[in-house]
Amino acid sequence: MYRRIMDSLKEWKESPFRSPLILCGARQVGKTYVMKQFGSRYFDRFAYIDLMKDEAKRVFSAGYDPAKVLENIELYTKVKIEAGKTLVIIDEIQEVSGALALMKGFKEDFPDIAFMAAGSYLGTAYHAGQSFPVGKVELLDMYPMSFLEFLMAMGEEALAGRIEQLDFEALVPFSERLNRLVRKYYYVGGMPEAVLRFRDGGEDYRAARRVQRLLLAEYDRDFSKHIKNERELERVRLAFSSIPAHLGRENHKFIFGHIAKGARSRDYETAIQWIVNSGLATRVYRVDKLAAPLAFYRDLSAFKLYLPDVGLLGCAMEIEPKDVILSDRGLAEYKGAMTEQYACQQLVVAGCTPYYWSASTGTGEVDFVVKHQSEAAPLEVKAAENLQAKSLRMVCERTGLHGFRSSMAGYREQDWMTNLPLWALEAYFREDDGMDERLC
Repeated sequence: MYRRIMDSLKEWKESPFRSPLILCGARQVGKTYVMKQFGSRYFDRFAYIDLMKDEAKRVFSAGYDPAKVLENIELYTKVKIEAGKTLVIIDEIQEVSGALALMKGFKEDFPDIAFMAAGSYLGTAYHAGQSFPVGKVELLDMYPMSFLEFLMAMGEEALAGRIEQLDFEALVPFSERLNRLVRKYYYVGGMPEAVLRFRDGGEDYRAARRVQRLLLAEYDRDFSKHIKNERELERVRLAFSSIPAHLGRENHKFIFGHIAKGARSRDYETAIQWIVNSGLATRVYRVDKLAAPLAFYRDLSAFKLYLPDVGLLGCAMEIEPKDVILSDRGLAEYKGAMTEQYACQQLVVAGCTPYYWSASTGTGEVDFVVKHQSEAAPLEVKAAENLQAKSLRMVCERTGLHGFRSSMAGYREQDWMTNLPLWALEAYFREDDGMDERLC
């Protein structure tokens, strides 16, 4: 399956300033698949080591000795490691204390050899005893498959290409087909294994849902594995499990009191940061002013949390295929949560940092605000073809900003607003400098 992140990996390989690369992301977003595919396509060979295996962990028993560890990797994988010809892949790097810090030694002692590692956000951020090799590694974020990647996986490469080109006129005859594919993506989501089972099973929705349930269970086990404080573990579990319920409420704002009776922000803020750092939620802050730079105007006390994948949200909400494929029930019943989750996911993949705006008096709200062409861009997202956007119009009239509305309706330019089909969100808002897979 095509992953756009390959373009950034090629840039990394060709850079004269290349450092060891750490590919970060939530569990099962496709990191291992991408690394192996990259090694196969762009190197003569790759040496792969999975640190989930006990035998592989012993490769690092030499401690902080880059030359010895590299020799052990060569012996373990039976792959000759040569500069320019071999890619060294270290998977699940968070499983061995000290492995992450060793990347600094690889950078300094073997600058001509390409090293790539992967790990979960949770593990690489919080593994006890590890120091992070600041300035000696490059970080690359990886997310679930976007809608455009889903299209390509489903054999719709031509449609995906037209969307990338923003050729709206050519896509008019295919609008109904694209909207149906968006609905399928609402249910299946972008976790690669779910997409694969769905596609190869002849559009098997039940197979996709089984994968989603398993992933949610694995995330819970990951919390138990990395969080040793029992009280903090319980708070993380409660906060994470409350995200779908928050999104199902009227304004989707995260309210600490809705986690559990008597819950307070000071008790749960650390738990929420765990979830965000693990890649299992995107925190979208409120801004109190629609002006760039948006980060200057964010309200740290008000935010929404979105899951990493719309399919996982649908699984947590127990959405049925018929409720999103054959009707709008699943879209309307949860106050537009599925559509907002979808939009947030596409904006993040496009490289945007999404915010939202609401009036201090509570008389208006705009679903998202992003930077677009150096300006604040207010964006409303609507389920189906609901075209009402009173708050958006009010905001645009007061600020003079150009607004955006995304729905199942077609592309249309108005003097104060652009209506974008939901399927065009990623392509339209993608940053020109490749921010969707930026090297940090």
